[in-house]
Amino acid sequence: MAEDGTPSGRILAELRRRIASGELAPGERVPSTRAITREWGVAMATATRVLSRLREEGLVRAVPGVGTVVAGAPATAGPPAALVAPGGSTGPSGTAVAGRSRGGDRGGERTGDRELSRERIVTTAVRVADEEGIAALSMRRIATDLGVATMSLYRHVPGKDELLRLMTDRVFGEEPLPDPLPAGWREALETVARVQWRIYRRHPWLAGTMSFTRPVLAPDAAVHTERTMAALAGLGLGVEEMAQASVTLAAFVCGLAVHFEREAQAVQDSGMSADEWMDRQDVEERDQLMADPERFPMFDALNRGPEIDMSLDALFAFGVARMLDGIGAVIARRSGRG
Repeated sequence: MAEDGTPSGRILAELRRRIASGELAPGERVPSTRAITREWGVAMATATRVLSRLREEGLVRAVPGVGTVVAGAPATAGPPAALVAPGGSTGPSGTAVAGRSRGGDRGGERTGDRELSRERIVTTAVRVADEEGIAALSMRRIATDLGVATMSLYRHVPGKDELLRLMTDRVFGEEPLPDPLPAGWREALETVARVQWRIYRRHPWLAGTMSFTRPVLAPDAAVHTERTMAALAGLGLGVEEMAQASVTLAAFVCGLAVHFEREAQAVQDSGMSADEWMDRQDVEERDQLMADPERFPMFDALNRGPEIDMSLDALFAFGVARMLDGIGAVIARRSGRG
């Protein structure tokens, strides 16, 4: 990595300064990649390279359940336990080596390897995805944060596809559906949709990993379909219609929620919120475009009216209500009231 006037060089120099001066003390968490992108306005890849270089230099280390912290410890403590293997030694940068291995994917078993579990792997994966986006997630990255060999992860999780399935099940299980759901079918379906919306908002990466043609077998996610279909039972719909109504509603929520991750990435790349970005556009050019009543008569009427709410939450509320209106119309036809 260049250490001159490039963005990565400047960030690296600044973080080195903070560590050397004690501004970032040993054991204190350093800025995450997402925090670096926000503070310096750089791409995620640049932030990732900066932290990787600091790890290579032994200035920072990964602590399970905490993140990347400044290396070093109180005088009574030795090297990070998660990086030390029985009979191993400490390398030049403070990284433990086992036998002839220097902490790579080969060599003796580390203490962290023996303490590893599927639960810890999934917890770390969800944290990385939440903080830095799904693009930052890899088995190697998880191993680095846990202080273990990458290959040791595969004893607990066969691969990334299985990891995503476990992550999906985990986050859907964080907020179980109310039991029982509201008595009315419409209220029940709206409740399910709102729970899904909150889950996607807390975990912006999730919507982009969901598939409705090749769904993952995640029990805590599948229960949403089960409970939605149950709320529609006995209303004159066939099993196929109940399933299609349930999945279509979930697909709408997921499709709109994809923009949580896109907006988070846009904020990182531009350093501006959606409102700030709109304010920075060429107002005169935009107004001329939208004020052409012959080409854009509806936009012209829109510009002359009161300000409207086009936020994701507003679009979600409108869209869910209209989808429930449509399901209600089908139910009415099946019952002879249509």
